[in-house]
Amino acid sequence: MRLATFHTDLSGRGPGVVLRDILRLDDIPAASIEVILAAGADILALQDIDYDGGGAAITALRDALADRGLDYPHIVSLRPNAGWPTGFDLDGDGSTLGARDAHGYGRFNGAGGLALLSRHPVGEIRNFSDLLWRDLPDNNAAGVTPDAAMPVLRLHPVAAWDVEILLPDGPFHILTSHASAPVFDGPEDRNGLRNADELRFWELYLHGEWSPDGPPFAADTFAYLGTLNLDPERGEGRRGALHALLSHDALQDPVPQSPHGVATADWRDPVPGDLRVDYILPSATLSVTGSGVIWPEDGDLADAVEQASAHRLVWVDIAY
Repeated sequence: MRLATFHTDLSGRGPGVVLRDILRLDDIPAASIEVILAAGADILALQDIDYDGGGAAITALRDALADRGLDYPHIVSLRPNAGWPTGFDLDGDGSTLGARDAHGYGRFNGAGGLALLSRHPVGEIRNFSDLLWRDLPDNNAAGVTPDAAMPVLRLHPVAAWDVEILLPDGPFHILTSHASAPVFDGPEDRNGLRNADELRFWELYLHGEWSPDGPPFAADTFAYLGTLNLDPERGEGRRGALHALLSHDALQDPVPQSPHGVATADWRDPVPGDLRVDYILPSATLSVTGSGVIWPEDGDLADAVEQASAHRLVWVDIAY
């Protein structure tokens, strides 16, 4: 079974723009389709794709993939926190209506959401997106969040899900999220602190002793797929939470690579430079048979990869 995660650039300047672009097969959607086809994953997590209540954009993308022979009959698309107003001035600019005043950065409600495409049926979905930052044990929210916003502000700027996939041999869980970038703030390091807590959320959840709601996590076979927005060695951010997650007893890190090394994002050199920020972390119980980052050095696919997104699609094969 092939798992993949792809931080896309399918977020537009307003509601409906990405849907229009997908239906037209404009440059970025067309390039994204080529990248996704090259991976041919059984389960695909997508970040930074605009959400709409009817699921029109993700359905249009799914249909475009099906027209090319890659069928995903099952979709998960839930309202993200990105662009959802908090009603508070979180960035201190005197306005409560800015993109940075939402639970997660977004110029409109639903901007840059999360989606999951699967060849296999979907079972129970645990949506942790409404967890308040202040309700994470030993959180860092105090001091970098206005007091009035503490009872409102959510931990995850986009979303965090535990999605049960119903395979013939039993359930398989996909844990997925899109964490804050630990930059674009000030000396208070608000985004860095939030990113660390978002990663620590998964560490606590995987321990099986704490849950934001419902029973503790107890699945035997699972994988984390998503954008943690932090490199283990380079760039800004608080790496303690990432190292704890990468070394967690319940997980393994296949360290997928391409001709460009372990990086998964092509950013401006020398700062921040190419970084590893997108991850697939299968459970330690699974046998990994292959992994990689789709980042060819030349050819038509290389052109599509460059046009589709600054991020690169990551894939991992598991024996299941």
